[in-house]
Amino acid sequence: MIRIAVVFGGMSSEHDVSCVSAGTVLGVLDREKYEVTCIGITRQGDWLLVTDESTISDLRWEREEKLPKAVISPATDRKLILHDQNGYSEKEIDVVFPVLHGLYGEDGTIQGLFEMAHIPYVGCGHLSSAVTMDKFFTKVIADSVNVVQAEYVGVRSYEINDMDRVVAKVEKKRNYPMFIKPSCAGSSMGITKAHNREELIEGLRLAAKHDTKILVEECINGREIECAVYGAGDSAFASGVGEIVAAAEFYDFDAKYNNADSKTIIDPDIPEEKQQEIREKALKIYRACDCYGLARVDFFLERETDRVVFNEINAIPGHTAISMYPMLMEKAGHPMKEYVDGLIEMAFKRNDDRNRFRDEVL
Repeated sequence: MIRIAVVFGGMSSEHDVSCVSAGTVLGVLDREKYEVTCIGITRQGDWLLVTDESTISDLRWEREEKLPKAVISPATDRKLILHDQNGYSEKEIDVVFPVLHGLYGEDGTIQGLFEMAHIPYVGCGHLSSAVTMDKFFTKVIADSVNVVQAEYVGVRSYEINDMDRVVAKVEKKRNYPMFIKPSCAGSSMGITKAHNREELIEGLRLAAKHDTKILVEECINGREIECAVYGAGDSAFASGVGEIVAAAEFYDFDAKYNNADSKTIIDPDIPEEKQQEIREKALKIYRACDCYGLARVDFFLERETDRVVFNEINAIPGHTAISMYPMLMEKAGHPMKEYVDGLIEMAFKRNDDRNRFRDEVL
């Protein structure tokens, strides 16, 4: 059997969403094929062995007492180090499936640990995870491959100590309304829409609580479109497109997860040529960012011009009941059980390729 460790939770603002996503992924793993170990990372950063999978999605695992600590060793022997009241023990693992969203899980940090330990793992590598998590650098890459995106002004959090100066800088380049986004937050955390100077100041202060880098973007009056990409390199493919109809003024965290009036449309009324353009641009961004395995690429379809405008890319897309990625893959003829198996196979292939290159160099 393949010994797989599923890692979830984490120290980001998307901790709860990660737990729900993990529960969904665990539900499709074939237990005759996989020996599953569940590792929950608390909000404080403790790594714990979770033995009751039924406690993961509803967060009950966090309230359990005396769960053993479970840490992945950075040594190359692929060991999980366990620690409980009886002392230390070890467990071998073959592959890791990180179901982590946001900082310290989707940003390349934990991927770097897996690579140091020579452990195969699902999803994008440490570099592609880092650049896709950081909206600043994603924009640089999108510019390099001539993909149209929203115009923006960059702000560092320390600049808001002189708020008058930073407001003048933003207002010189952007007109109201405008969006304020932390560069590295996910699930629309810390994002606001400013219609005037007072809201701009409030938005900058909120974004600075989530990250040291802030984007102030032009407001695109467009439909919110998402596309699932799966695979690697030339073999990667883009699914059909889906549309988000937000119950709020924009698709923030509350509209996404707490408002039942927000809708996901898997077969939106969009001309085929525009859908094809979105798929092509999704693949272009995916490959330019060196993504591997899976990612969700988000766009706007501008209402007045029908212009396709790139928004952002998500290297570990959600797998909750309302998440678009599994819906789009299902619509494309790839149910979750099938593509999850494929992601694990890709993890082993990438690791084998790296070992071969490493052996040739040494």
